[in-house]
Amino acid sequence: MSPADFTPRPGSLYGAVDLGARKQALEAQARREATAQQTGGAPAQVIDVDDASFATEVVERSMNSLVLLELTVSRAEQARDYSVLLEKLTAENAGRWVLARVDVEVSRQIAQALRVQSVPALYAIFQGQPVAAVPGIATEPQLRDWLTQLLEALAQYLPPPAEGAGQDAPAEPPVDPDILAAEQAIDAGDLDGAAAAYQRLLARSPNDQDAKLGLAGLGLVRRTQGVDPADVQRRLADPADIEAQLLAADFEMLSGEVDTAFERLIGVVRRASGDDRDKARVHLLGLFDTLPSDDPSVVKARRGLASALF
Repeated sequence: MSPADFTPRPGSLYGAVDLGARKQALEAQARREATAQQTGGAPAQVIDVDDASFATEVVERSMNSLVLLELTVSRAEQARDYSVLLEKLTAENAGRWVLARVDVEVSRQIAQALRVQSVPALYAIFQGQPVAAVPGIATEPQLRDWLTQLLEALAQYLPPPAEGAGQDAPAEPPVDPDILAAEQAIDAGDLDGAAAAYQRLLARSPNDQDAKLGLAGLGLVRRTQGVDPADVQRRLADPADIEAQLLAADFEMLSGEVDTAFERLIGVVRRASGDDRDKARVHLLGLFDTLPSDDPSVVKARRGLASALF
């Protein structure tokens, strides 16, 4: 089968706050764990692959079954959305293939071996060889057509579809228009517009977690706008400069170093006293708000904060 020709969808690939990727990763993990429980602990149909595991998880597995190899950049917003779509199609066709996901920023050898020009990209791997490819981001109808052609071409080699596979999955609830407006504003660099959209949603639904997380993330961005990280790093040499510690934690959160940020401020709470101690405590609680309350790092840091206080 010759590779299909798909035109990448235009648009910004990178969101303003990488914390959204962490939230989506946790949600995807929860979905996979729930699926495993429903199937009685059956092998996961979506796996993360790196340079070290590629030979076993992709090449060897493809000798007897179909592997769809997704090359992506996990911090890219559109690539994350594409990953969710691929997970959905994989779940609908349970047992027909395994989706193997590679972050090319972490595992570069795989992309180099396949001579990948751009990501995301999707390869069909069978009997150790790439037999078809989808460059760029395809729409759901395009992907479904591509998969239909692929499965027809390999039909005699693949197991029959599982009972119920291929049926339409239940429709997901529509995205709230204010959430959509906030995401579009963030993509356009309009932080005030994003904050206004989140606040409109909270006025209607005071407990909406997406809006709360969004506002907290915007607070991180705003506090660090116009601040020179190198200057903050120099200021950290002064143990009495609490503001530098708070800003350093903000920058660490934005770069995805969540545990480092939490540990920094817990350390300040342990060392400081009076107003400085309370300022670090309040700031840390604000950073907790940028992540779901059940995020493992938040749970761990809350215990650490309690220990530091008492």
